[in-house]
Amino acid sequence: MAIVREFPRAVQELEHVEIPMPDGCRLAARIWLPEDAEDHPVPAVLEYIPYRKNDLTLKRDAGTAPYVAGHGYAYVRLDLRGAGDSEGIMLDEYTPQELQDGADAIAWLTEQPWCAGSIGMIGISWGGFNGLQVAALQPSALRAVITCCSTDDRYADDIHYMGGTMLVDQLSWASVMFGENTLPPDPRNVGDRWRDDWMQRLQENDLWLKTWTEHQTRDDFWKHGSVCENFDDVQVPVYAVSGWADGYCRSVFRLMENLKGPRKGLVGPWAHTYPHLGQPLPAINFLDEEIRWWDHWLKGEENGVMDEPRLRIFMQDHAEPKSFYERRQGRWIAEPSWPSPNVTPARFNLMQGGRLDRREAVGETAPMTINSPLSVGLAGGKWCSYAMPGDQPVDQRADDAGSLVFETAPLDEPFEMAGDAALDLVFESDRPDAIVAVRLSDVAPDGAATRVSYGLFNLTHRKSHEFPEKLEPGKRTTVTVPFKHVAQHFRRGHRIRLSISTNYFPLAWPSPEPVTLTVHPGECTLRLPERTPSPDDRALERFGEAQTAPPLDLTTVEPEKQSWHVVNDLGRGTTTVKVVDDSGTFHFPDSDLTVAKRGTETYGFTANDYRSVYGEVTWSFDFSRDDWWVRTKTWTRLTASAEAFHIEAKLEAWEGDEKVAERVWDEQIPRNHL
Repeated sequence: MAIVREFPRAVQELEHVEIPMPDGCRLAARIWLPEDAEDHPVPAVLEYIPYRKNDLTLKRDAGTAPYVAGHGYAYVRLDLRGAGDSEGIMLDEYTPQELQDGADAIAWLTEQPWCAGSIGMIGISWGGFNGLQVAALQPSALRAVITCCSTDDRYADDIHYMGGTMLVDQLSWASVMFGENTLPPDPRNVGDRWRDDWMQRLQENDLWLKTWTEHQTRDDFWKHGSVCENFDDVQVPVYAVSGWADGYCRSVFRLMENLKGPRKGLVGPWAHTYPHLGQPLPAINFLDEEIRWWDHWLKGEENGVMDEPRLRIFMQDHAEPKSFYERRQGRWIAEPSWPSPNVTPARFNLMQGGRLDRREAVGETAPMTINSPLSVGLAGGKWCSYAMPGDQPVDQRADDAGSLVFETAPLDEPFEMAGDAALDLVFESDRPDAIVAVRLSDVAPDGAATRVSYGLFNLTHRKSHEFPEKLEPGKRTTVTVPFKHVAQHFRRGHRIRLSISTNYFPLAWPSPEPVTLTVHPGECTLRLPERTPSPDDRALERFGEAQTAPPLDLTTVEPEKQSWHVVNDLGRGTTTVKVVDDSGTFHFPDSDLTVAKRGTETYGFTANDYRSVYGEVTWSFDFSRDDWWVRTKTWTRLTASAEAFHIEAKLEAWEGDEKVAERVWDEQIPRNHL
């Protein structure tokens, strides 16, 4: 990655700016802008997230914001109400108050003497979500959006549910926010009010996991903030970005298909990160790509950014199965639109003997049954990869041992796909509640199986995610199971494998009890989006080397530690997955602040006992400066019976050596077709 130290315009940084809301609440911003902006006003780019402008995102922001500002923009990092140095309480994600605050902040920006009046919004994950959501409110000064690793559909395609199954990342993510919601403002910026604000946060924030688990179907709670409810509400130009290892790649394709205004899409091989920081490599010079977008839509420059293909995606080549990739091999391809004229469905039939073939089955195919052990899924990684060792899927052969498997003969010619595969599944269930997991793998000649894509589906949602219906045991049923989008090259001599299981823990929470599915292969079809190479692929200009501003002056006190361990205790019959996400301890010399952030996730079960399944997450934070020292610890545990989910949680906070807050929760939430 290249470090750029000189920019067209010299940059100044405003560390703490308070933006008043109409109700009197003040939101805290950090702003980078050209030194001469008051004499020569510039457009503003707003990133609006809860992750603390002073510390938790500052390392990342320091490489990005000055770069954008140096090219003639005000880069505004705004903390949400109730987060960081902003006043108030943050009660949930994407609340109406949050979105209105975003619109009001845009109005305030246009009134500043250094602002030329046109505003863009950019964000990854949370900021990508609310960029689309604020755009749907249509504030007049908002002219364009870049949304990275986000979604248009909060139920179908977020960290909470997938195909109507409950993702275990819901527990993981709720626990992250449980911890971050306990943190105080910085007294260096807000003065004496820091402690009153902190006490309010400790006493008034509640368990988001409880709220999210209470909404197990696609009800009005999830429809709010889902711009797919009316794509026409988003009228500004949108640049949608994601990566194949990210959890959110599917929304890029839906936005390209359904938005009516100017739009572009970009999907690389990356995990949940901005493309200039992209892992797996190759990272790209996304900051210049971002500036080209803003130059066109915020400054009116005709720079050709909209003359390029609407969708640019990375066609991945084969990779041996690993839980972490430094780099993925492949090439960039171009699509003029989505759906693409270069992509057509290729039908593969499920046949006797576990064969997968483009030819029609001849004769009867006997039913096949599957009742997967709870261990199927241990090779699956996380729903959303953060490029952390362990969180991408490893060799699928262990999971496939507890699955129905169908695969092609060695391919006579290479096969390329781009888009969303689907399985038309005909089955009977012996239980009224059941889930199914389907995986697509690239099997090398040596037998190693690399997962290419996968899908999860709650079979009680076969007619509707809003109004599920119990299965009738023994009744033949048909359902279409969608896979995540992907672009993949299968080499000559490799095999394409389809795997079907009735469990996929700890990626998805299991059914209430073990399930046997009887599958009728001769009536099932796997549909793969076969892609024909396009001349536009060869005409694509190369992305340049990733560039950033100089790194933040930061001292590492204790290095970060990350690990992912699966332990099978054969004596006790227990299986445990332990994930350590320790960001280490860092000192910020400019603010004399020392910060530590540490998390541990543990998931497990005993034998094949569905009542024994659990998830447990702890987070601890430590902030100190001179004689000011605060620390917090949160603990969350999720278990379930056949009838209900059980959430236990605890919050503790200390000021110096004195414990100043302790709260506990013990909640039961009925299962609803889940």
